[in-house]
Amino acid sequence: MTGFDAATAAVQAALDAGARYADARVMHRRYESMSARNGDIEELTQDESIGLGVRALVGSSWGFHAVPELSDAAARDAGRRAAAIAAASARVPGPPIDLVAVEATVASWASACDVDPLGVPLTDKGDLLVRATAMMREHGADLAEGLYQIWDTTKWFVSSEGHRIDQRIQECGGGISATSIGDGETQRRSYPSYRGQYGTTGWELVTSLDLAAHAARIAEESRELLTAPECPSGETDLILGGEQLALQIHESVGHAIELDRILGWEAAFAGTSWLDLSRLGTLQYGSELMNVTIDPTIPGALGSFGFDDEGSPAARRDAVREGRWVGVLAGRDSAAVAGLDYGGSVRADGWARLPMVRMTNVGLEPGPHTLDEIIAATDDGVLMDINRSWSIDDKRLNFQFGCEVGWEVKKGRRGRLLRNPTYTGIGPVFWRSMDMLSSEIVPWGTPNCGKGQPGQTGHTGHPAAPARFRNVRVGVRA
Repeated sequence: MTGFDAATAAVQAALDAGARYADARVMHRRYESMSARNGDIEELTQDESIGLGVRALVGSSWGFHAVPELSDAAARDAGRRAAAIAAASARVPGPPIDLVAVEATVASWASACDVDPLGVPLTDKGDLLVRATAMMREHGADLAEGLYQIWDTTKWFVSSEGHRIDQRIQECGGGISATSIGDGETQRRSYPSYRGQYGTTGWELVTSLDLAAHAARIAEESRELLTAPECPSGETDLILGGEQLALQIHESVGHAIELDRILGWEAAFAGTSWLDLSRLGTLQYGSELMNVTIDPTIPGALGSFGFDDEGSPAARRDAVREGRWVGVLAGRDSAAVAGLDYGGSVRADGWARLPMVRMTNVGLEPGPHTLDEIIAATDDGVLMDINRSWSIDDKRLNFQFGCEVGWEVKKGRRGRLLRNPTYTGIGPVFWRSMDMLSSEIVPWGTPNCGKGQPGQTGHTGHPAAPARFRNVRVGVRA
């Protein structure tokens, strides 16, 4: 059967079994990754899977069932089982679940791709990693690592409301890292990010990173950090590079505005949120420079798509406008419970997983400054970049982050390297202290966002640029 045929059969079987709504997704995914260490290829992984997942809504309860085959019998059985699971769950009375309206759509969508990543010869991709890691070793790294990852996903979606959508999403990225070991000290430098840079695009993204051109620099910096002075402790002005600010957005904004967390649906595994829905539209989340958008339409960003896994079309909307909290990441059911009129942020990481609220591209709009201007305007502070560690509480409120590298900033100039830089804060207090923001936005990609039971790995994007925050506690208290 075709993907559409299997999904249609599953939906009809769920309706025949008593569901009042049903949808089905067939997903075919190919995955490839390669890693190198110290000038040698370490591992090559190639994987391919296809299957069908069905959701059925009976009363106030969802049911879900998935199968790894696309025969008519298997698809119809999956639909019946999804409806039976929903009916069994509905025996326990609960509040009614409605779905916010979405226009039934028949459409096709594909991400832009100039160079098919899976079509690039393995020898070329391997040579890239071997060359970059060998160069890092030559320049003093004790451990030199590189990797790339590729996902090529085709989806066919059908709903009982009349949706019939197919999408092809090609994603890839990679990066390198150098680790140096000293006397009781280990330091790491990465490029372009601590896990690489990723996007919904072709191999041209990896080519543009020019990994080998940065290999010597990061190896030398990792060795220099071994003897650099420790990051001082105290309150100071903090300048964050764009890569680190992307993770700050991910952890202290993106997860906090997921509506299932706010409603308490996600509490069992990854915590809830400090946000109170009654304050949507009035809460001052940050300074007036803080404009955060939810935008899955950004070309090439890792959280981009044409339609989410409920058939809602990709659409841009505000999450924070001039510091005020105005929007959430939602699905059709959670939005209806909250009295909102939009969803559009529901995805699953494969055919065998139930779709849930996930980040798309959640990031900052550009500010009026440049990084050079921010440094020049800072009399006494620390510049930090590239994430090394993170910790945040289950309400996404109190956090502590460590970075790979810091620089002392004195009288408007970037000075000496600082090792083991860390900073800590409380989400809204931290964001309200942002007083300078660069226009140099990069849509950083995060391919490893974990959520759900069973666990799912989401691909998210975070447009970010360097910014300054006033009176932030940095370093480790004595």
